[in-house]
Amino acid sequence: MSITANEVLDAKGLACPMPIVKTKKAITNLEAGQVMEVQATDKGSTADIKAWAESTGHQYLGTVEDGDVLKHYLRKASEEETKGETKHEDVLDIEELHNKVEGEEAISVLDVREPAEYAFGHIPGAVNIPLSELEERFEEINKEQDIHVICRTGSRSDLAAQKLTEKGFQSVKNVVPGMTNWEGPTEGN
Repeated sequence: MSITANEVLDAKGLACPMPIVKTKKAITNLEAGQVMEVQATDKGSTADIKAWAESTGHQYLGTVEDGDVLKHYLRKASEEETKGETKHEDVLDIEELHNKVEGEEAISVLDVREPAEYAFGHIPGAVNIPLSELEERFEEINKEQDIHVICRTGSRSDLAAQKLTEKGFQSVKNVVPGMTNWEGPTEGN
């Protein structure tokens, strides 16, 4: 498969949320209809870029694996097609989540990081469903509970919280800034 890109963005070696941050900046240089190739090595970048494109109106064309490099292709939307990047309204500060965990409140924590990230440390009792698998695994989540969605920085969890709300989940909170600032107890596999 030979795809001609108008712009190539090198995001190799960068972890979430940097591939998205660089993509947001670089896509502004393109004309509507032009294609950008984002080269990344972060395995989670496929789900991140696809979800970001959906939330902004830009078109995710697909991803091609080239050895260890993932080449993501995006088509810049015209002004009529784009929508302002949405953010999930209901957020919870990481400290508030820590207080709920310490207070032994019955809460549901959904960790949308990749399995390897989760394995190296997660909030006790958190359920791991990576953002890339969320749409196929909605039925594993209890719609009746308050759901606290967490990732590494708050970006993937924001996109996941939006998807859950769209699917009819009533009480969904995006935990910010994410596991990078978590100072509470953790479990590892």
